[in-house]
Amino acid sequence: MKEEELIRLKELSKYEEDCFSRGIELVAGIDEAGRGPLAGPVVAAAVILPKHALIEGVNDSKKISEKKREKLYDDIINTAIAWGVGIVDNNIIDEINILNATRMAMHNAIEALKVKPEYILIDAEKNVDTNGIPFMPIIKGDALSISIAAASIVAKVTRDRMMREYDEMFPMYGFEKHKGYGTKMHTEAIKEHGMCMIHRKSFLKNIVK
Repeated sequence: MKEEELIRLKELSKYEEDCFSRGIELVAGIDEAGRGPLAGPVVAAAVILPKHALIEGVNDSKKISEKKREKLYDDIINTAIAWGVGIVDNNIIDEINILNATRMAMHNAIEALKVKPEYILIDAEKNVDTNGIPFMPIIKGDALSISIAAASIVAKVTRDRMMREYDEMFPMYGFEKHKGYGTKMHTEAIKEHGMCMIHRKSFLKNIVK
């Protein structure tokens, strides 16, 4: 690993190192993918990395190419002490709204962990049911915490894989390309073909009259 990357990863680990210095050993990072799209689920991931783990290339998932995210996904789950995923589908998003659905996905990701964390670092969200586990919300945490960054990659890759599967079921929408986000291609496809079973009705009021 190059020294520049080592320095970056150590800086990215400062929240985790602060926890370790206080005797907290099991720190989970949580992030989500898919708040904004017009279709598909919102997916959250929780990741507990070993103490002082530095996985080369880990960063905010939005700053990494799809190909690199796929590789890092394997590196993360092979390194992690535990990891869990929570998925909330479009029907529940329509029913309880995207904010509450995101909180539900985060809670479900915590529940899916096979090892209980002692402390949780969450990307931005303040109101998550953590089952009583102490937590800290960090604004733009996916760019500031290695655990949250790792969770952002796991969440993004999990969701992207689901959207590629949906593309095979509904090829007319181009889900493989835009992953459900509101691109021109996607909105024009909705106007031409109408909604499919994974579209978020509550997000489409201005598109589908």
